[in-house]
Amino acid sequence: MAYYGKCIETVIEQLNKFKPEKDSHEQFLEAASATLQTLSPQKQAFILEVLSGCLEYRKLLAVVVDAFYVRAGRLCPRADYNLFEVICYLATFQLEELGFQLFCDIVRAQPVDKMHKFLGFFFNPLNLCSWIKDEWSLIYETAHVRENWIDPLMRWQPEVQELIHQLEEVMAIQPPLSKSKAKVTEPKEFNLTVPRPRAIPVPEPVPVVAKSKPIPRSTYQPPKERQLLEMTKRFNRWKAEELLLKANIEEMRCAVPRPCLLQASKKKLQLQSMPRILKTPKLTFYKPNEVPVKLNTAAILREGSLYQRQVEQELQRVDKLVDGAGDFSEFLEWQKEMQAKDREEELAASACRRLQGKLSREEAILARQHLTQENKQKADQKKEEMAELKQQCAERRLQEERSMKELVEQVTEVQKNVKLAQMKLLKSRRQIVQEVIEESRELLQRTLQAAKEEQKERCELVSQLRALETQPVRKGKLVDLTQIPGYGLEGEMSVVELRERLALLKETQRREEEEKRDQIIQGKRARSQELQNMVEQISLCRAAMGRSAALRWEERKARSAAPGTPSRDERVLELQRKIQEKVAERRRTQAAPKPASAPGPARPRPWVSSGSWREAGGPASSGGGGGRGWGRRVAGPAPTSPRARPQAHLEERHWQELQRSRERRLRALLLSSSAGGPGRRLEAA
Repeated sequence: MAYYGKCIETVIEQLNKFKPEKDSHEQFLEAASATLQTLSPQKQAFILEVLSGCLEYRKLLAVVVDAFYVRAGRLCPRADYNLFEVICYLATFQLEELGFQLFCDIVRAQPVDKMHKFLGFFFNPLNLCSWIKDEWSLIYETAHVRENWIDPLMRWQPEVQELIHQLEEVMAIQPPLSKSKAKVTEPKEFNLTVPRPRAIPVPEPVPVVAKSKPIPRSTYQPPKERQLLEMTKRFNRWKAEELLLKANIEEMRCAVPRPCLLQASKKKLQLQSMPRILKTPKLTFYKPNEVPVKLNTAAILREGSLYQRQVEQELQRVDKLVDGAGDFSEFLEWQKEMQAKDREEELAASACRRLQGKLSREEAILARQHLTQENKQKADQKKEEMAELKQQCAERRLQEERSMKELVEQVTEVQKNVKLAQMKLLKSRRQIVQEVIEESRELLQRTLQAAKEEQKERCELVSQLRALETQPVRKGKLVDLTQIPGYGLEGEMSVVELRERLALLKETQRREEEEKRDQIIQGKRARSQELQNMVEQISLCRAAMGRSAALRWEERKARSAAPGTPSRDERVLELQRKIQEKVAERRRTQAAPKPASAPGPARPRPWVSSGSWREAGGPASSGGGGGRGWGRRVAGPAPTSPRARPQAHLEERHWQELQRSRERRLRALLLSSSAGGPGRRLEAA
């Protein structure tokens, strides 16, 4: 009983692994035979025979098992699906070969309640002779099903009913399973050795530590300078926005006509109360490209209305000037003077900041030179100590290598003897495995050949039956499209008349669409002509504006070409004198003889070289606050190494770029000091 029970379990395991969508029967059987090589030949043959039969008659078995789950086995788990398939296969196809006694042993080895339910359902005469026979007849021939499967099952009815009665008695005898409480584990103490009492150590004297200074509060608080900067930024931005709003509101107030008597007094009051307007740098006008820009309808109409509005505003302004509006030239002169003073102050302050940066740079170079000399002395001492330590380490490594070589030789001799014994054992095992594999292959080939021959015969019979069933049968009905159906409905007509009426309706719809299309095309042409005229007007306005902008650009360019006056500020001269003193001190330290250093690997130099290729200069020496004297090269000491050349070159490039940016800033300031916003409009007029 236990023997066949284990065989049934292995068959169920293999069926659980089978996937009909991916695996084929032959490949799956070969893989299963490879995994069953460890079993005896008798077990292997029985398992493969049952497995191949279940795969071959899977459709027949599925009919019975699916119906069992729907009708009688609703509470049975789906995991036992393959178990019921195997029992159904043994009862249908292998009952006469196995014998009824062996079949009873296999059934008793399985769960009693499940076998009682399934056998009672399957061997029920009503089920066998009714729907099971009909379903199997759909797959195979009716005569074949009745003679080979249904009649033998009906002959075994008395014995099977007796077996079902025995299973029912066993179920009645078995006591219900009582739920016993699991034993609770009782923890036990560990049998640990008692440690010896430790000696009480003598207390060490507590050292007296000097009282440390408390941490200042400023480390945990943000600096006040940052708060002040943020406050000044916010105040300046608010002031600039207010001035901009005021300037935009009072932009055209100069063109308002005033009485002649009060004009002079009001001008004085206006100059006193007028706030200083901060101007942004002007935009640079580049030459327009010749490629035309395609505008849409909204853009063309918007731009046309803009130019029309500008023309009307210009005409109104000219009318007001003709009526006697005031002049804006005095205010412009005063504004230019104040801007020139502010610009001179800004240039002097920027020169001071630049010279302070140069001075701090020279001081940093001197401090770095002193630090490099101290580091060289320390590095020489460290190198000597490292050389001694390396010699000691090399001697220790040689001794360790000798001892390791001796150990390796001893281990290799021991391993040679072990490898020979392992090789002999492996050869004997391989021979045994090959013999078993050959025997299993021969058995598997025999079973597969027999199964293939049976399958071919069945396929031929099925193909013949299907060919007879699928003979063509002519079934048709003639329809007259010109005939009226005669249902007695109002407006009844034939199919041909309906088609003609639909064709006429489509023709009328097509004519209406063409008329609408012509109207839309005419409207679009008129609209495009209007837009074309407006585009021509826009191009004329753009050309006029471009000419006026070019004239203003030439005037600004001529004004910016005038050289700036050199500034002589006391702060700038004092900073230049300090920078010259620092440069002279640095050159003296470079010219001093260097101490001979110990031989060793080359140490990387700092980024700033000791020999500078540039002499400090300021606005005084270069000819003004924004002059071009910063990029001059002064002859200095020769570089001490090839690495100093690229460093000096990089330094020179840095100062040249700085000088160029300052020149660009000066040009922008000069351009901004030219005609203001209202003045530009007067010049254009």
